[in-house]
Amino acid sequence: MEIAKQVSNPRLIYSFVKTVFPEVKTQLQNWEHRANLCPDKVLTDQAIASISHKEFHCLGGSIYALYPGVRTKEVIEFVVAYQTISDYLDNLVDALEIQDEIAFGQLHLAMTEALDDKAECSDYYAYYPYHADGGYLKALVQSCQRRVRDLPSYPKVKPLMLGLAELYSMLQTTKHLHPSVREEKMLSWLNQRMCNYPDLSPWELAAATGSTLGIFYLFALAYSPDLTKKEAEQAKNAYFPWIAGLHILLDYFIDLEEDRETAQLNFVEYYASPREREERLKHFVEVSSLQAKGLSYPKFHEAIVQGLLAMYLSDPKGNSEECAQVTESLIGVGGMKVRILYWICSQLRGKGKL
Repeated sequence: MEIAKQVSNPRLIYSFVKTVFPEVKTQLQNWEHRANLCPDKVLTDQAIASISHKEFHCLGGSIYALYPGVRTKEVIEFVVAYQTISDYLDNLVDALEIQDEIAFGQLHLAMTEALDDKAECSDYYAYYPYHADGGYLKALVQSCQRRVRDLPSYPKVKPLMLGLAELYSMLQTTKHLHPSVREEKMLSWLNQRMCNYPDLSPWELAAATGSTLGIFYLFALAYSPDLTKKEAEQAKNAYFPWIAGLHILLDYFIDLEEDRETAQLNFVEYYASPREREERLKHFVEVSSLQAKGLSYPKFHEAIVQGLLAMYLSDPKGNSEECAQVTESLIGVGGMKVRILYWICSQLRGKGKL
């Protein structure tokens, strides 16, 4: 309880790094050892690459291990396993020059089945050219299933978590198709949902679907035995699309130049002008902060928003010629706490801890 009330205190960021980070790294080492047992070297390489290059995602998501009322190690186990599924599948649909919508959809059944304690594991590689992972992906899915099964209020959050996972899977299944068809494919399912989000562009909604933070928060929230469906719905609506959207838009923002050079799809590139880009990102910061204030333990969620700004914008790419002005503007919107956290994150990056 006390941690959640004061988590925005910069000293507790160091505590977070010292207590949660080591457990995350231990869990990732265990999964890396398991990945090394994959019979197919292609899958081994992609599994290990997803862990070594995207550790940042698991570290950030594990902030929910500090949410009041949770069992810290269990949250870390769930976050690491679920985020590792996400990062591994992202590599499989992006890194091997494969563009098969059916294969991608089948792979991403792992994202929904991991949140369903009653689901039998599908043959995730049924349409994918590589198959022999030695049970690696299935083990990740079953690890998540064990954790959700023990949540006191799991039935209250299950449909909401599955809904977010389905949106994430639709994004990943279409986003990595050939450039000649991917926009049309994405817009076909995004436009069906735009009526529920009139304040967003389709590409802002797409960005929101790419975040796992809402799933992690609902998981932590379900430790409360007294959770109501209304509270769960309110929590989901605060994170999706606003806090989730801010999360992924910041990720794409710092990758602007890199994605342009490699012809990767970047949702921030769809803004009509640099001015619109800056104004919309500032709007997401402001609305996300407002949404955080309406949740239980608001300081915890305000710290999430502040932490997203600090962690992403402290990346050296955030100070590129194209990004530097907007980075400074966003830090200004975040206020003094973001400036302090930005400095701390920069120090941690310099020491190789972030």
